[in-house]
Amino acid sequence: MHIFQYRTLFSRPFHRVTLSGLPPELLEYIAKRLASGADAASFRAVCTPWRDAVPFASCFAPLLLLPFLGPDDADRVTLYSVGEDKHFTLPLPPGAARGWVALIFESGSVALLNPFTGARVELPPASEYVAAASSMLVSKDSGGGRWLLHPDDGGVVGYGSAATAGAASAIAADEMRQVFFHNVVLSSPPDAGGGGGRGCVAVAVLAGSTEVASTPSVGWGLGVDTAWTLLETYLDCSVDSVVFCQDRFFAIDCTGEVSMSSAIAAGHGVPTAAPVPSLSPPDQLCHRSYLEWNGELYVVGAMVDVFRSAQRFEYSSVVYKCSNLLDATPPAWSRVNDAGDLTLFVSIHCRHSFAGTSVSSFERNSVYFSEPLYEDHRDPAHRLEIADIATGASEVKPPFHQKVQDFEALGWIRPNLWRGRYVKL
Repeated sequence: MHIFQYRTLFSRPFHRVTLSGLPPELLEYIAKRLASGADAASFRAVCTPWRDAVPFASCFAPLLLLPFLGPDDADRVTLYSVGEDKHFTLPLPPGAARGWVALIFESGSVALLNPFTGARVELPPASEYVAAASSMLVSKDSGGGRWLLHPDDGGVVGYGSAATAGAASAIAADEMRQVFFHNVVLSSPPDAGGGGGRGCVAVAVLAGSTEVASTPSVGWGLGVDTAWTLLETYLDCSVDSVVFCQDRFFAIDCTGEVSMSSAIAAGHGVPTAAPVPSLSPPDQLCHRSYLEWNGELYVVGAMVDVFRSAQRFEYSSVVYKCSNLLDATPPAWSRVNDAGDLTLFVSIHCRHSFAGTSVSSFERNSVYFSEPLYEDHRDPAHRLEIADIATGASEVKPPFHQKVQDFEALGWIRPNLWRGRYVKL
């Protein structure tokens, strides 16, 4: 269709109209004819009216993030589209290290990174104070560049087969998560509140600790000039994951017990936290992941039946949600059998999950697990598991594209145009 035909259709002159001033009906007409998600992403990036013309969920399905294979991958990230059975790579901005979205460097500096645009927001650096919460004794080397891990009371330093007796050892980049931060959760996008992270609070899950680390409250902003504050959750076991919901952070320990923080808002001062006994996992539930959707807290897990005589087991996937988090009555879980247009995306290995409605190329009322819930370790191939929320029945799909099989654990991500709150190291 030629430009004079558009002019006839909409009866508006084009030579005096700016990109942001094009008629909405024209933008919608073009948006419906975009050939790919890449075209839709470019279209949305032009300006606000163009972005509004392209509903995000209809064009941008979640992707699987593929971990780095080695030093040669340090300057790019590989993503895999399940719906299209294709992988593609994006360059990381200069200076980016191992990691995705939340980066921690050997020097201890921490940053949030948008790999699609190169935008970057600094977080407070790691410190002895943070490591001490995980019962780790660390120090900076004499040159101030590398962190050193000191032996424990038994004189052992390091991890696994690399553990040795003797002097302190330098902490490598791929060991920083074991000493400092497991993952980072945000209260809002890093660019909220007019830039500089002033509308955003970051909470970090620490290694083997009942405490979490928090940046200053809303209004102070993010940055290297601020410092992490330790927040005691008063849980009995170490914190496994954190979810932001209803202006509060919910810390979940490895047994599924939940602790809720006070409101995270300007003027509320340093937050506090307290356990919520009524949110203990439902009976017989093997919890796998927690997430937020539309102000409600969800837990995804499985009910397992073990047949010892036959040396086998069966399981069904189940979803619960809590809709009364802030009511006067104690919060309580209720079983979800019909999630409508909702699709849940659960990352098995990285404690990062989210949801979306009417997501392109994905089944509704379903849970998409990045790996099978109960993997056969004799078969290392990567596969999706899709669970029907209504019936609990699961289907393990055929192996992914051969390119994906070279990678280790996979995890779901949302393209940055889908403005999510959660990031992971």
